[in-house]
Amino acid sequence: MTGAVRRALAAHLRHHLFEPPAPRSMLAPRRLGAEVEWLVLDAASGRPCPIDSGEGADGVAPATLPMLRRFGARHGWTDQRTPKGALCFAVRGGGMLTFEPGGQLEYASPPARSLSALVERLRGVAVPLRAAAADEGIELLPVGIDPRNPAESVPLQLTCERYRRMAGHFARIGPGGARMMRQTASFQVSLDVTPTPGDAAPEWRLLNALAPWVTAIFANSALYAGENTGHRSFRAHCWRTLDPRRTGLPYAEERAVDAYLDFALGAPAILLPTIRGECQPFGEWLCRAEPNVEDWEAHLTTLFPDVRPRGHLEMRSCDALDPAWYAAPLAFLAGIAYEPRARAAALDVLPAPDLDLLTRAGRFGLHDSTIGSIATDLVAIALDGCAVLGPRFIHPAHLDEARTYFDQYTRRGISPAEDPAEAVATR
Repeated sequence: MTGAVRRALAAHLRHHLFEPPAPRSMLAPRRLGAEVEWLVLDAASGRPCPIDSGEGADGVAPATLPMLRRFGARHGWTDQRTPKGALCFAVRGGGMLTFEPGGQLEYASPPARSLSALVERLRGVAVPLRAAAADEGIELLPVGIDPRNPAESVPLQLTCERYRRMAGHFARIGPGGARMMRQTASFQVSLDVTPTPGDAAPEWRLLNALAPWVTAIFANSALYAGENTGHRSFRAHCWRTLDPRRTGLPYAEERAVDAYLDFALGAPAILLPTIRGECQPFGEWLCRAEPNVEDWEAHLTTLFPDVRPRGHLEMRSCDALDPAWYAAPLAFLAGIAYEPRARAAALDVLPAPDLDLLTRAGRFGLHDSTIGSIATDLVAIALDGCAVLGPRFIHPAHLDEARTYFDQYTRRGISPAEDPAEAVATR
């Protein structure tokens, strides 16, 4: 690969992933978005539900798609197709409901100008949808990984070429990929970045440093296939092991874009042909052939770091949570990232982004000495930051909900993964 090619790829990353897509006034309110995922299980048997009637191993479990069509018709949703050709639903008022490869559901919100508007938008979809599903014998379970079934009993339900290639590649590495694709659910938060001349916005370092604490504070996946895994977030463990060359924290203190470029070039190019049955790193393809811009951009969508740049920053470390707690991860992240004094205070107490610490966060949660010792300080910083951002950004009721979560869990050194009530609900 020539120096000119490397410079061109770095410029592409900087422009398309690390910079805001359009100029934003420093006085404009920061926006927030979220993606909420659920596992879809038969309420009677606990088995995964097929997407459509007649699919699945037993043909008995209720199907998700007919239920969604009935619900969507009552609420003004419209059927559409994703760029990958899969059926999805445009939600009235904004956002999209899509299927994940194992039949999980994901609602992606439009960006909101306030945290409270986002919470109301998410609950406005999640609460009635879960109730309607329950009426038809379908449980939309808000936990990080399927607590009842092994991956072998959960078929790959979306079988487009992208997912077939991903499944084949991950299967050569271990079981983590199948579990991730078919059985995990998360609560992802998208945050605006500060327009910054130079390498990367200050939020890039902050969110990469925060990732272990987001994993630990919101861990909600200790059970898998009916057994306690020994991990507070077994979902996080699956992400760590599916292919370490495309996950984790591709961060460097200086030259952030170059570090992400090295990460992208070193990741196997799942969507390009294999050589002797193996996917080659994208950087190897640049030496062998001439992949085009579309190949490069498609490859970037197969990278899954805990913090993913997309013109905004997508925090991917949080397990799926009950709708009652949606305000907590949003307040934790926005309260720190969007209030300058809170951001500075957090950076003062946080160590540098650390992949080993991220791994320990999923295994031990707040029982890790480093993570546990700083977690309550970060919670206090986040809540103070939210107070400064004010009621137009976060309503006092939602601030109280976040505070209740941190009092019930974080300040006691636990997460929902260790809550007996949550464990009973997922069995």
